[in-house]
Amino acid sequence: MQVITRGLDLRLTHLTRFADIPQVIDLNNISRIALDVPLRRLFDYLIPVGAAAPPPGSRVRVPFGRRSLVGVVVENAFESSVPEAKLKPISGLVDAVPVLDAALLALVRWASDYYHHPIGEVIASALPKALRAGASPVALETVWRPTQSGRAALAQGRLARAPAQRQLLEWVIQHDPLRQDALALHLPRWRPAATALLKQDWIRCAATAAHVHTDLGASSAPAAPGIAPPLTPEQAQAVACIGAALGGFSTFVLHGLTGSGKTEVYLQVIQTVLAAGRRALVLVPEIGLTPQLVRRFEERFKTPLAVLHSALTDGERLGAWRNAASGAARIVVGTRSAVFAPVPELGIIIVDEEHDASLKQHEGGFHYSARDLALVRAQRAQVPVVLGSATPSLETLQNVVTGRYQRLALPRRADQAQPPRLAVVDLRGHAVAAGLATPVVQAIERHLAADGQVLVYLNRRGYAPTLLCTACGWVAPCADCDARLTVHQRSGRLRCHHCGADSPLPKQCPQCGFEVRPVGQGTERVEERLRELFAQAPLVRVDRDVVRGQGDMDAAMHSVNSGAARILVGTQMITKGHDFQNMTLVVVLNADQGLFSTDFRAAERLAQTIVQVAGRAGRGSRAGEVLIQTAYPEHPLLQMLMSEGYDGFARAALAERAAAAWPPFSRLAVVRASAPSARDALDFLTAARRLAGAPRGVKLLGPVPAAMARRAGRYHSQLLLESPDRNALHRLLGAWIEQLGALPGAHRVRWALDVDPIDLF
Repeated sequence: MQVITRGLDLRLTHLTRFADIPQVIDLNNISRIALDVPLRRLFDYLIPVGAAAPPPGSRVRVPFGRRSLVGVVVENAFESSVPEAKLKPISGLVDAVPVLDAALLALVRWASDYYHHPIGEVIASALPKALRAGASPVALETVWRPTQSGRAALAQGRLARAPAQRQLLEWVIQHDPLRQDALALHLPRWRPAATALLKQDWIRCAATAAHVHTDLGASSAPAAPGIAPPLTPEQAQAVACIGAALGGFSTFVLHGLTGSGKTEVYLQVIQTVLAAGRRALVLVPEIGLTPQLVRRFEERFKTPLAVLHSALTDGERLGAWRNAASGAARIVVGTRSAVFAPVPELGIIIVDEEHDASLKQHEGGFHYSARDLALVRAQRAQVPVVLGSATPSLETLQNVVTGRYQRLALPRRADQAQPPRLAVVDLRGHAVAAGLATPVVQAIERHLAADGQVLVYLNRRGYAPTLLCTACGWVAPCADCDARLTVHQRSGRLRCHHCGADSPLPKQCPQCGFEVRPVGQGTERVEERLRELFAQAPLVRVDRDVVRGQGDMDAAMHSVNSGAARILVGTQMITKGHDFQNMTLVVVLNADQGLFSTDFRAAERLAQTIVQVAGRAGRGSRAGEVLIQTAYPEHPLLQMLMSEGYDGFARAALAERAAAAWPPFSRLAVVRASAPSARDALDFLTAARRLAGAPRGVKLLGPVPAAMARRAGRYHSQLLLESPDRNALHRLLGAWIEQLGALPGAHRVRWALDVDPIDLF
């Protein structure tokens, strides 16, 4: 037996094989199994005669073509539509206990049905990669035990001339079974002796489940290490309302100004949940928000947490999943996919920044909304769900209007600070240099002189969005996209922010040889200008070009919070969740890019962004100021935000949506297709539209090329489906989607369905 000297291989599988059981075909013993393959079906396999049916939610290993795959049993049946001769037996059982309990299995089945996506790929999204490969669902530890022959050898004195081996064998016998970590602690140089003893079969090692303490008695509820801050009357009312609903399903919209103390409401509600012996699931939209929220929880509660997000390694993700599934973690915090995390004795689900687009999966085939799945999960578990935001989505606010959700308002900041003063800077009447208008520069100078900090927001990274020839008008294009290359001056590169293309920054025009110059502003150019103007004020920039990992983000936030940095320049990474106590001025550059978009959601997103980034100002004891640069100060959206805030904007926007019959007053789905040629993508969607016919109650729009038709060397098109009736839309999708893969041109395209899309153009 081989000595295990490092961590257990994540692919380790405890497989119970059926090798000794006769493989007799019995059509009354069928398991229907989900496999991680792009096929919209379950696969029938035989349960060997004499073996118990594997429970639904457990993993099995099965033959699939020339491969051996790990799948999840979805259901067991007494018959199969597959011919008897083609049925294959299950190779072995991976789990004694299901990795998906009945509630989670029901959730993934619902998600597969609602989003009309292959259940095997849905389950793949719900499980860590290591589990999909067959890793143990429980934490394992290596233990060593003596054999009978080993005990006899020691008694007979056969190790008299091998003191190291004798010492090791004596220790193993005295502490049978002996954990490997304890062995290494007592005998640091144990491995050579263990190798010799293994060859003689005098000791053996095995991987066993590690013990996990999961006592959840109310008396064991974690205590706060410090005193919680006093609540405002509105916070106290919110905590009381949510607390009274524990034990049943309700949906609360915690609508509070930035800085109004939504997180404190979360903390106190979770304290009540933990005291009742239950657990909490908290979803956040972005990885960047996870560490600071976890720190808040760790400061308040003395209890294990599990943190799940995409930046974890496979081993870290598996470890967090195990801690959640075992019950060791009483609070589970994570990004989008954490909605599928196993949480025994679930007591509440909280979705922070519920409006954020990051909660909707955009890439890959399975396009799901973690917020919406959280609602379904809470309803099935009969627990309350809290949707928190300073700028709730219009869909959420409409559900408040209809009475489906209960709104809990936090209309003032928890520290009694006044909301920041908003003003627009009309670019038509002021000089602008490197994107900064003169009144903005003067305001920055004023706030820095008063010992304040300044945040400059621009949602465009790089130095400039365009490289232009001053003679012939050539603009640096991306060879693979309908997009211009972005100038990155510091690194001397041209980069495409859509496909990742990268090339050296030319000094002359490749067409005529004359001078080229960058046009427009990105965060890098704004940073350069601010350093020139305010050389004595330390500055930090936060965007994807400089923040490569969580360590970079933590360092940047520390420099701001400590006061070491006086000016912060950044993109959307800094718009929400951060609490800058000395930030007195926020400047929003290039607000106009969202005012005239063809996307019907653009105005909502712009309003949310302005409100969120404005909320970084004046969170401490000092008053805050927000300046919005615009060439259209009279635009209705800006006027509404200035006069009536987000509530006024939302009322007007919902009225417009109702008149236009856009969501939330209708239901949408979109089929997107891409191919090496534009004709193939359009032809496939045209055939798909013909196949749909003229469905009652559903309108088909298109197909049309996407707003950026060519991206990463492929041509993209889309077909939009719209209906005022959700049921009518899903009736069409249920039968229609199953047939699209059989269309003549399907093999030439990549296509995907997006139900309830949030990005159309």
